[in-house]
Amino acid sequence: MFPITDTVRHLILIVGSGFLGFTIAMALAKPFINFLRKHKVGKNIRETASDGKAAKLFHALHVKKEGTPTMGGVLIWGTVLIVIGLSRLLSYSGIFEHSLLNRAETYLPVFTLITVALLGAIDDIWGLKGKGKSKGLNIKPKFFWLTILALMGGLWFYYKLGYDQIHIPGVKDQFIGLWYIPLFTFIIVATANAVNITDGLDGLAGGLSIIAFMAFGALAYVHGLLILSAFCALIAGTTLAFLWFNVPPAQFIMGDTGALALGATLGVIAMLTDAVLILPFIAFIFLIEILSVMIQMTSKKLFHKKVFHIAPIHHHFEHIGWPESKVVMRFWILGALVATLGLILGLVGMGDL
Repeated sequence: MFPITDTVRHLILIVGSGFLGFTIAMALAKPFINFLRKHKVGKNIRETASDGKAAKLFHALHVKKEGTPTMGGVLIWGTVLIVIGLSRLLSYSGIFEHSLLNRAETYLPVFTLITVALLGAIDDIWGLKGKGKSKGLNIKPKFFWLTILALMGGLWFYYKLGYDQIHIPGVKDQFIGLWYIPLFTFIIVATANAVNITDGLDGLAGGLSIIAFMAFGALAYVHGLLILSAFCALIAGTTLAFLWFNVPPAQFIMGDTGALALGATLGVIAMLTDAVLILPFIAFIFLIEILSVMIQMTSKKLFHKKVFHIAPIHHHFEHIGWPESKVVMRFWILGALVATLGLILGLVGMGDL
């Protein structure tokens, strides 16, 4: 028999975590969708934009999705918790070598995933009940609490973990001192909102999230963060199962409890792997989506003109006649290409390969 090397063990852990997450989520998906339908946990299409005006174009494009089961993100983070719990139990019994709940590598991502998922769930529940001007939490309180959570993470990274610099690929580490805290806060809030904004077409945010977490899983591994790499694979696997039922026409949608949580967790992992400057490449489409909203809002406020027919930009392409599936798949392709470039830059720029 061939000896099992450490590399093989690592591969088994990483691939096994992703596969286990995928398998459990696939098994739970149908019963969960039926539960959502039975209890009428269906999406209410918003009728007002962020500026308080009627969202006529958005409503016209998506009124057909009214009633589609939402809060599918519970399947993603719920399965992640199940697998982490199993790994913990199996590690105690000696059956499993590693627990996926690791103080040095996954405590903070898991904490972020759950706390932001709960914030998103509140938003989703408000939306189901038709509360709030935009059928959900208003922007200001949601932004406030997301910022508080991100700030807590930044303080922990700086004072408890000693993070005070960023890595410039191929150059050097740059000391930024206390500026690390606002940078961390900005990254978490930005990625959470970017993924949430992107979650507007069937399959779009799910597919792009899988690409991003797989890329960061590879970066985590070469940084020696084995458990974090397995955690990324686990999220990718569970999201893949979600995507199986979310591709057009979606049987259920992610909701804020999934999109906000995945985005914030992605930001935390970017900071843990010291890859904040690689993040715009790996999360390229997410970046374009949130920039399109910022450009649209700025242009409307300053010049009273629209740059896009409707923002975020995926709705613009819908409005000009691209079928939903074409927008999604083309964004997947572009996202994968740029994420691959980002992964290469991240690996080459480490300086010790």
